[in-house]
Amino acid sequence: MFMWRAFFFALIPVMGLAQEPDTVSPLIAFHMAGIICAPPTTGTSPAPDTIAGSTYLFDVEPDFVSTKRRVPAALGIGFGVKAQAANPLGIANLTMTITHPEMGELGTTSQSFSSNISGANASLTFYQFDFDYELVTGVWQMEAASGADVLYRTTFEILPPDQVPELAAICDFAELLS
Repeated sequence: MFMWRAFFFALIPVMGLAQEPDTVSPLIAFHMAGIICAPPTTGTSPAPDTIAGSTYLFDVEPDFVSTKRRVPAALGIGFGVKAQAANPLGIANLTMTITHPEMGELGTTSQSFSSNISGANASLTFYQFDFDYELVTGVWQMEAASGADVLYRTTFEILPPDQVPELAAICDFAELLS
């Protein structure tokens, strides 16, 4: 049984972050970005360096409902990257970093956590909106790095839900459009 996690990243306030260009390293054999609807959870795992203090666990990896990168700022919506390492042994001890507009009481603009990318199959890393304070619009980036080497950096544009109406019925946020 596979366990998947939605990460509510450890807070690392960073002032003056600039958007970097998207990139995918030759060390990554497969890279796909997209949007998901919140999957059913099977529990939580402690994550003391996050705002929520825990991450959710999932038995089944959610599919992308769209491979566009225009994401509605709506509770239950997630976005992320499926990636597979070119090396069959995978890549361990990565730093995953999410940069975004200021959020929360501290005006946090960057959050990070440790992760791995499998070489046997695509690994999913995603951010899911579960709390109102997360619903900040603007440019968000997800980056996987091994030391100083950026393995991928992917940009998403988070928008008010009425600017992405085609996803309202799919992820059940149609009431936000009225």
